[in-house]
Amino acid sequence: MTSRAAITTAPQDNPPWQAHWLAETIRLREEHWGPLEDADAVRQARNGPGALEDRILVRAQWLGRREGLDQLIGRWRQGAIISLLLLLLIAVVAGIGSAAGALGDGTRPVNVLWAVGALLGLHALTFLLWLLSFLLRPAHTTGLGRIWLWATRKFARGPDAALVPQALMNLQARAGALRGLFGTISHTLWLAGLAAALITLLIMLSTASYRFVWATTLLQPDTFVFLTRALGWLPAQLGFAVPADDIVRASDNSQVLPATAQAQWSVWLIGVIVVYGVLPRLIAWLLCLMQTIRAQRRIHIDPALPGYATLRDRLLPAVQSSGIDRPVDPLHQPQIGAGRTIESGALEALGTHPLLVSLELPSDIPWPPGDLPAGIYNAGNLDSREQRNRLQDALAQSHTPRLLIACDARQTPDRGTLGLIASLTDKAAQTRVWLYTNDEPSSTSHRTQTWRERLTEAGMAPAAIVQNSDQPLRWLETGDD
Repeated sequence: MTSRAAITTAPQDNPPWQAHWLAETIRLREEHWGPLEDADAVRQARNGPGALEDRILVRAQWLGRREGLDQLIGRWRQGAIISLLLLLLIAVVAGIGSAAGALGDGTRPVNVLWAVGALLGLHALTFLLWLLSFLLRPAHTTGLGRIWLWATRKFARGPDAALVPQALMNLQARAGALRGLFGTISHTLWLAGLAAALITLLIMLSTASYRFVWATTLLQPDTFVFLTRALGWLPAQLGFAVPADDIVRASDNSQVLPATAQAQWSVWLIGVIVVYGVLPRLIAWLLCLMQTIRAQRRIHIDPALPGYATLRDRLLPAVQSSGIDRPVDPLHQPQIGAGRTIESGALEALGTHPLLVSLELPSDIPWPPGDLPAGIYNAGNLDSREQRNRLQDALAQSHTPRLLIACDARQTPDRGTLGLIASLTDKAAQTRVWLYTNDEPSSTSHRTQTWRERLTEAGMAPAAIVQNSDQPLRWLETGDD
């Protein structure tokens, strides 16, 4: 059973948009399969922030932990990272292969135009399609981002697995971040491939000798002079040299050129890859990343969405009892040990005091114990729904360090009792269950073992299940075993 301390501190480690992601996942689940039982989650939300959006997020946090959806989102994120890393590896290998294929093994001349086409052709085509995609709706965007989403879904398993990516896409689409998200991923992969190709070019050109030529049947040499100048003008502004016109005309594979001429072609080729390949992808990646980050800040809860609209009356009730409009009900008001009483309307009086509570103890068992220390609050014997709700409201507003729940060891634990214990356990830093008997007769040993088995199956540590001989009141008072 999860302690309240773990539940209240964990969400602070996650970015705000992940809390909205969890809320959207729960909204879709309830839309598909009906509302979840959320009495305790609603109680926690109503004791939290006053805004409806914040209360919806608190409710989603509690339901997500109970239903395991937060862990499902965590596993989906791990799968997303793994699929992205695999795609990055493929992009790097493809970049290395394209560079090696463009230059060859050095035994044959390198056709400069074919080399440029092999290194930048597919990149230029997809980059142009990405620019044209701005004329389309974001839902029609294509590219490596969609491939990443498809690959990520292959890692998801389970009946709720399909809800997680659908919730993420819904969230990003409403915030206007879908195009930026896919664009960031797509440009990341292209940038990795082009960077790998560039590094491979530098290594191969630095460690081997290559001869660059152009070849044509129809075009004139001056055409290649023009193409070389046109492609080399922008790189030249960044310091990449352009081969001289006479070197371009002489590179027709009819004569052997000096090494300096081949070096000029090498610098020109590198400059073309940097300026028309790496830099556009880098700029596009930065723009998409900034657009995604800005869009994440616009993520919010839309109360008009199906599933959220019905929560308004429950999370923001028009009339909510303050607890001071009527006298204390002596039959149902939680009591404090040693003659002290929790005043009506002051449930927060629990504060940081240790708390003792019993669940439906029969009248033949004397309660509370006569040796109850004065510093311990006694919430009484819970035997009605009203008492249980009042105590859970009180615990939700307090910071109870230790909670001791006494149960009749002679009774067989049922599902309702175990559920109540689990709900109370979530609201204290430490909780123990006291299998209470007046004299611990041997006839209760079998049912005591049943209690231990059921509580252990529910997630309670064996050491947190105690009996009279374990002196539970001493632990409740001091925290020492």
